Amino acid sequence: MRRLLLALPFALLPLAAVQADEHDHDHEHDSLGAHEHGVARLNAALDGNTLELELESPAMNLVGFEHTASSNADKAKVAAVRNELESPLVLFGLPQAASCKVASQELESPLFGADEHHDEHAKGHDHKHSEVHAHYRFECATPDALKSLDLAGLFKRFPATLKIQVQLIGPNGQQGAELSQSNATLSF
Repeated sequence: MRRLLLALPFALLPLAAVQADEHDHDHEHDSLGAHEHGVARLNAALDGNTLELELESPAMNLVGFEHTASSNADKAKVAAVRNELESPLVLFGLPQAASCKVASQELESPLFGADEHHDEHAKGHDHKHSEVHAHYRFECATPDALKSLDLAGLFKRFPATLKIQVQLIGPNGQQGAELSQSNATLSF
C-alpha cells in the first residue's frame, strides 16, 4: 500500500502536465512539489479495507510560522498542532457506517525536532520552507460505505489552508481534485 501512495504522484503526472499546459504561465517554480503557502497536498489510496492518507503542508498553513520554535509560545503552538494532527478522525470526516479506525500514523516536520542528527542539520540550514508530513493508515470494517472524505474539519482547524490538492486512487480508478473551505468533500 505504501508503494501505491508513493507511485500516485507519478501516475497522475500526465494529468498535471495537461493542466500546466492549459495555464500558460511562465513560472518555473510551479511544479507538482512546489511549496506554496495556503496550499496543501493530500494523497489518498483506498485498497480493500485499508485507507491511506498522506498530507503534506507548509508549516505556515498549520502553525503560522516556519522557523524553529524557540519561544515558549512557539513551542506551545507546535505542540498543540502536533496534538491535533494526532487526532485524524477529527480532521478527516469519514462516514460512520464505514467503521474506520486509525491503524497507524506518522508525523514528520523539522519543527517537531526529531533527533540530534536532524538538529545538527537544522542549525546549518534556515528552514524558510518547513513542511509537515502526516501519514495515516485506517482499517475500515465496511469499506463499501466509504463513499466520501470530508475535509471540513481540517479547513476549520487550520484556516490558513486555503486549498488542498488531492490525488486519489480508489475503487473507481484515479482522480484529482482541488478542495477548498467551500468545497471540502471528496467523493470516492
